[in-house]
Amino acid sequence: MTESLTPMVRQYSRIKAQYPDMILMFRLGDFYEMFNEDAQVASRVLEIALTKKHIGDGRTMPLAGIPYHALDSYLARFIKAGYKVAICEQLEEPSQAKGVVRRDVVRVVTPGTLVESDILDEKLNNYLAAVAVDKGVCGLAYVDLSTGRFVVGEFDSKRANEELATELMTLQPAELLVAESSLECVTAFFDPRRLPLLTVRASAEFDPALGRKRLLNQLGVAGLEGFGAETMTIALGAAGCILGYLEGTQKTALQHLKSLEVHSPADVMILDYTTQRGLELLETLHGGDKMGTLLSILDHTLTAMGARMLRRWIVRPLRLREAIERRLDAIADLVGDFGIRDAIAKGLRGLHDLERIMSRVGCRSANGRDLYCLRLSLERLPVLRQGLATAHAPLLREIAEHIDPLPQLRDLLQRALADDPPLLLHEGGLIRDGYNGEVDQLRDLTRDSKSWIQRMQEEEIRRTGIPKLKIGYNKVFGYYIEVTKPNLRLVPNDYIRKQTLVGAERFVTPALKEKEEIILNAEERLQTLELELFEALRDQVAQYILPIQELAQRLGEIDCLRSLAETAIVGGYVRPEINEDGHLEIVEGRHPVLEAIQTDPPFVPNDTHLDNETCQIALITGPNMAGKSTYIRQVALITLLAHMGSFIPARRASIALVDRIFTRVGAMDQLAKGQSTFLVEMNETANILNNATDHSLVILDEIGRGTSTYDGLSIAWAVLEALANRKSRQPKTLFATHYHELVELENHLARMKNFNVAVLEEKSKIVFLYKIVPGGTDRSYGIYAAQLAGVPGEVLTRAREILFDLECGNTIDIKSSARKPPRATTEDQIQLTFLDGLTHPVLEKLRSLDVNQLTPLEALRLLDELSRESR
Repeated sequence: MTESLTPMVRQYSRIKAQYPDMILMFRLGDFYEMFNEDAQVASRVLEIALTKKHIGDGRTMPLAGIPYHALDSYLARFIKAGYKVAICEQLEEPSQAKGVVRRDVVRVVTPGTLVESDILDEKLNNYLAAVAVDKGVCGLAYVDLSTGRFVVGEFDSKRANEELATELMTLQPAELLVAESSLECVTAFFDPRRLPLLTVRASAEFDPALGRKRLLNQLGVAGLEGFGAETMTIALGAAGCILGYLEGTQKTALQHLKSLEVHSPADVMILDYTTQRGLELLETLHGGDKMGTLLSILDHTLTAMGARMLRRWIVRPLRLREAIERRLDAIADLVGDFGIRDAIAKGLRGLHDLERIMSRVGCRSANGRDLYCLRLSLERLPVLRQGLATAHAPLLREIAEHIDPLPQLRDLLQRALADDPPLLLHEGGLIRDGYNGEVDQLRDLTRDSKSWIQRMQEEEIRRTGIPKLKIGYNKVFGYYIEVTKPNLRLVPNDYIRKQTLVGAERFVTPALKEKEEIILNAEERLQTLELELFEALRDQVAQYILPIQELAQRLGEIDCLRSLAETAIVGGYVRPEINEDGHLEIVEGRHPVLEAIQTDPPFVPNDTHLDNETCQIALITGPNMAGKSTYIRQVALITLLAHMGSFIPARRASIALVDRIFTRVGAMDQLAKGQSTFLVEMNETANILNNATDHSLVILDEIGRGTSTYDGLSIAWAVLEALANRKSRQPKTLFATHYHELVELENHLARMKNFNVAVLEEKSKIVFLYKIVPGGTDRSYGIYAAQLAGVPGEVLTRAREILFDLECGNTIDIKSSARKPPRATTEDQIQLTFLDGLTHPVLEKLRSLDVNQLTPLEALRLLDELSRESR
């Protein structure tokens, strides 16, 4: 049956069989064609026409195609839809082919292997990760092929699975390589709605010995001691799996993967994914937007390199005091000197994404525009370096010393590369005049030949008297003379008819064909030569991959520092003190995000003092909507900012070094995992109790609200006691709650203090002051909060009736919700919790009575008095 198929279809079928689970984009001339099921998928995903192609023996198969020059835009749609794509190119010119043109797959594109700048978000890393699990040890490796960042890490503690899950959720890889035996375990780490593309690989691909061999070969070294990875095993297996996968998909040497980072949790504060979401660091809790996040406030970066690095700084704050102080010194220098800031900004604004340019150079996919942008960036570096010359901070001076303009490479690009080169490499125009003598000669020849064609057209018009005669060109017939039908009578005898059109005829002459051969040979040779010279130039640029990658890191670093300095100036931030004695003191602290977006009323600052001796736990009570949640979050964010090495929104602060920040705020159902709000809440609480240390910061918001009142209060009470009493697990804690009964614990827990949100009561009006003050409270003003939220008046009235009945111990009338309200149903009525009935004023008087001392008359009078008070 296959013998009856056309040679091209047989070739396609053979190649497609090697990539059965991918979309095969098959190059045919100026188009990428897709057939059969691939064509049907393409028609749906790309929204292009589905047609048919004859394949021999009277049969057809579905066909869909795209222009070759539009590959990136269509490729992006496939990747976004979760497909892998194999790109099959023509490996020889059709004019030189003997039989069917040779074709083969030159690259496989997957979500984790993208390098195209038009597809990727310039401010986000695009990670391909691999996970290996063996005997309780978890190995992780991840690479951003578009930047060359390659990282390995191992987790072998009792919490190895939790640490690995935290790292994966932080990375949010675009694609994850996993052994089939580990698939179920790894899938459980992710929110099903954010699951990356999972690519199952054979277990043999994760072999540590094979991984080590692949790494040594890729890095070009004899050992891994210099990278700090010599003692790793499982992580090396994961790294080797990545390298094997890239070898199979990229079909080329990856020259830009020449360095390796080792994940070191000891150097950074750990922020699990729950904390990152709860504090809305990179995306909002609801909607996943950037606006309204800490990132949106801090991001004044001017380069893609800086934007990506700033995201990493936010989710990986520093933990070592010396490193923090170095950043603070640099930011202080920038805040205090407008000249340095301005010079840095001017230098950064002209820079292109050097990391991604060099990655494409390393993959041999960089085009003329990439190298031109590299040249422009190198030309701006002396200005940037000069701008840092007057800096005093050691970190800024260090960065300045490492900003190498690479003058030899810059000069080479200036000599060799044309200004504004084309995107496509086969169009010519890549090489600058004067760089290569043969290129110059061929260009002169083609320019002169084209002038000759123009002169010939003018001469033929004069000779024949045909005013609209024109000389044109197409790929099928070459150069031709076109004459409209009304003028055919004027055609001379030496014209040779070549083609007949509806309204004209086309001719050639011996002289025109002779010149055509000269022109076409020159143009073809020129394009071939320019491509050869460009590829040689690109290979020369590849020799600078490592220094340019290091340069890009420094440029990203100075961009981040300048961005944090701009934030400090705009927001009126101050430099925090960093201490190692365990006390956290913030004077007039503010929420960095809310104060930036809230103008009316102005944001109210608050003080905070926590330590491990006198006030380890701050219990915060107060009304709904009065600012409890905002306050505890702002303390966590200020602490995080200080550990980033950033200035903070406060009048002054001394921040203790913290190993982790934990949050339990705003739990949401995870229905896809079968987890209710309360179960999520308890999972997060368990994580805190099991992992927090004396050096951690914990913020807890409304623990226990997801279940019944009795259960919730009991759990909240027990959690507070555990946080206060467990040895070596006594973190500094902010605990916001509506369970006012918990204020009693201040008398029993030595390091717990009560605070509440101040409220001003004026007649029937309540004003939230958003100020945290010492002491507890027994009122929530829930009905007033409901009124502020716009709950209908009849509902509020009914709520007051029910509240009054509960307070008085009356039976609630459930048959009628429209009866006249009792006498005392105003906002100033005490709000009841489930123990309030036992502390009613009437009951208090009854408890204080000694009935044995009352006369009958006194008893009657007292009964009458109590009766009136209870109405």
